[in-house]
Amino acid sequence: MTTKYRVEYALKSHRRDGFIEWIKGLLAVPFILHSEPAAYIQRVESWEDATTTTRQQYAAIMRDIEQLIADSIANDTNGTPYLAKLRHLVPSVGRFFTHLPMEQAFYIEDTKRAISCRRLVSPSFNDVRLILNTAQVLSLSAGPEPLRLVTLDGDVTLYEDGKTLTHDSKVIPVLLELLKRDVAVGIVTAAGYGDPSGTKYKERLEGIIVAVHDSQELLPKQKRNLLVMGGESNFLFRFSVDSGTLVYVDPEEWILPEMKAWDEDDIQSLLDLAEEVICSCKEVMNLNGEIIRKDRAVGIVPLPDKKMIREDLEEVVLGAQRRLEFSEVGRKLHFCAFNGGSDVWVDIGDKRLGVLALQKYLGNISGNQTLHVGDQFASIGANDFKARLAACTVWVADPSETVEALQQLRMFIDMAHEPGS
Repeated sequence: MTTKYRVEYALKSHRRDGFIEWIKGLLAVPFILHSEPAAYIQRVESWEDATTTTRQQYAAIMRDIEQLIADSIANDTNGTPYLAKLRHLVPSVGRFFTHLPMEQAFYIEDTKRAISCRRLVSPSFNDVRLILNTAQVLSLSAGPEPLRLVTLDGDVTLYEDGKTLTHDSKVIPVLLELLKRDVAVGIVTAAGYGDPSGTKYKERLEGIIVAVHDSQELLPKQKRNLLVMGGESNFLFRFSVDSGTLVYVDPEEWILPEMKAWDEDDIQSLLDLAEEVICSCKEVMNLNGEIIRKDRAVGIVPLPDKKMIREDLEEVVLGAQRRLEFSEVGRKLHFCAFNGGSDVWVDIGDKRLGVLALQKYLGNISGNQTLHVGDQFASIGANDFKARLAACTVWVADPSETVEALQQLRMFIDMAHEPGS
C-alpha cells in the first residue's frame, strides 16, 4: 500500500525529473479517456479494442516527443537552443546527444510491461524511464558514429550498495562482451581512495579485474580499455596487461585544463565549509554518524550498527549544497554533494568532469559515442546527474536493470551490424 510518507517524499522537487513527469502528464490523457473503473467486474476480453486505441495514442505521443527532441538537437547544432520548443515546454530538460526513437522504444517496452493494457494503473515514472532507456540504447547501437565508451556508476548500478563486484556477477560477461567489441568500459565511482596502489578499488572490483586478466578472447589493447575513475573525477586507474591488474595513471596524462587551474587552498577551503555544515547538521539533528575527511572529499557515514534516515541525509545534502553554492570558493570549483543511500559526501569535481576526462584520455571521444549508466539522476543530491552534460545516459534502479540494459545494447549493436540490416 502507498503510504503517506511515500506520497509526500515523491513530491519533493529535488527528487523529481521534469522531463519524465512531463511525459507522464501527456500519457495521462489517453489513459483517463480509456480507463475502466469497472475493470475486472466486466470481462477482460471487452478491453481489446480500447487497448488497441490506447496503444496507438500512446505511440502517437511518443512520435511527437521524438520530433521535439529532433528539433532540440537541430537548434543546439545551429546555436539557437533558446528556439527549441521542448525547452519552453520543459525548461529543466538537458542536452540530447542523439536522436531518440521513442515510438519504437515504446512498442518494445509495451510488449514487456503491458502499459497500454492497463485500465487502473496509469503509465508510471518507471514506465517512462525504461522507455527512455530503451530509446537511448537503440539510438546508440545504430547511430552514424559507433559507440566507443560505456561508463558506469558503482554502488546500486554495478553491485548492491556497499558491496563488491564479485566473480559471479551477471554484469561481468556483458562488460567483457563490450570490451570484445572495442567499447571501452569506465567505472566512474564516487568512492575516493587516493592510494596510488589502488588496493581498495582492486578489492571492490576484483570480479571484473580477474575476468579481464583471465580472458582468452580479449586482445591486449581491449584489456587496457578497462578503466576506473575514482572520487568522481580525481583518481584514474587503468588495467595493465603487464601487471594483470589496475595501475595508477598520472593526472598529467588525463586531467582537464579547467581542473589544472584549481588551487589547492581553494579545494581545502571548500571542504572546510562542507565539513562545517555537516558538523552542524550532525549536532543539531543528533545524527548517528561519523565525519570522515579525505584529500578530495568530506562526508558523514553511519556509526557501527546505526543508520541515518533518508530525510536527515537529504537535509545534510541540501544544506551543504546551499552553503557551497553561495560561497565564493563554491563559484570557483566544481563540486558534488550527494546522498549515497546510507551516507552523505561532498566531493571535489563531479561525474561530468570524470566522463569528459575519460573521453579526452581515450582519444577525444564525443558525447554521442558515450553512454553513462547510473542510478542517481535526480536534480539535486544525485551524483550521476551531471554526467548528462557529457554523455548519453541510462537510468537504472538496481544492478539487474544494468545487466538488462547492457544486454539490450549488445543485442541491438549486433542486429545493426548484421548483413542486410
